[in-house]
Amino acid sequence: MRNTFGHLFTLTTFGESHGAAVGGVVDGMPAGIDIDVEFIQQELNRRRPGQSKITTSRQEADQVELLSGVFEGRSTGCPIGFIVRNQNQHSQDYENMRTVFRPSHADYTYYSKYGLRDHRGGGRSSARITISRVVGGALAKLALRQLGISIQAYTSQVGHIALEKDYRLYDLTQTETNAVRCPDPEKARQMEQLIGTVKAEGDTIGGIITCIVKGCPAGLGEPEFGKLHAELGAAMLSINAVKGFEYGEGFAGVTARGSEQNDVFRSVDGRVTTATNHSGGIQGGISNGQDICFRVAFKPVATLLRQQDTVDMEGNETTLTARGRHDPCVLPRAVPVVEAMAAMTILDHFLVNKTIKL
Repeated sequence: MRNTFGHLFTLTTFGESHGAAVGGVVDGMPAGIDIDVEFIQQELNRRRPGQSKITTSRQEADQVELLSGVFEGRSTGCPIGFIVRNQNQHSQDYENMRTVFRPSHADYTYYSKYGLRDHRGGGRSSARITISRVVGGALAKLALRQLGISIQAYTSQVGHIALEKDYRLYDLTQTETNAVRCPDPEKARQMEQLIGTVKAEGDTIGGIITCIVKGCPAGLGEPEFGKLHAELGAAMLSINAVKGFEYGEGFAGVTARGSEQNDVFRSVDGRVTTATNHSGGIQGGISNGQDICFRVAFKPVATLLRQQDTVDMEGNETTLTARGRHDPCVLPRAVPVVEAMAAMTILDHFLVNKTIKL
């Protein structure tokens, strides 16, 4: 099982949803970075369960403990070990799933691969494991701060309710002012209402998260098998429930002609820039200095609080009505996870690219 992400800046994760704790080890963190523990905790608070009526009701403090790699508030360059203890497991809620596979869940595929599975919350397949990614991403963000790079994600669609304008026309500082994490207050209200309705029906719903990376210079990424958009895509597709990734114009761009979609180069104060950004900040697999813009599609959560047809571990047809505390929509809590994976990917490529100094 591959549990390590990255090339030079790496994150190795451990733990299960209903185990004693989840945690990880970050290696390759440059020395001398100011480690703001309060900021790391704030990032975890954005991801934690029980933060609103449209998320799971599981109550966890998700308090991070840094175990190594930090001295007098700064990174030492040595591995940073950390742990977040699980304190509010209700493992008994999953007893009726012990021998039954949840439709569209990792239950069956994990069992097929390993010959056993942890039915309590899905074990390693649980979204709770993204805690480690958020901590790793927070550390990466602290390093990127020194480079003037910022990463902002937001919910741009839930079900059929979608933002229709370019991201530059929204005030992204409004993203954290509502439970859905959408910068449009009216759309956020509609999204929250939809999620509430779906939750009341014991159902789930998916959507899209948009992410913007600002301040990234030209030159990150490799021209062949390490293309920056491919690395970002792999990072996003490794997140629980993600089913799609696109950057720039994405699939919508196939209807345009080259004369409409080409980003014309301009020279501004001796610096090369582009008149438009249909490429999403990446050309030929390498960043071009413009905003990097991509979108991540999340499927509806597989665990439904309503009856579904399925089979058990012996292949017998049966039904399952899940119990427990589950998100009706993962998007609000997935926003910081998307940011975290983007931050680690960008920082990793800074370290790989030896022509750009941190």
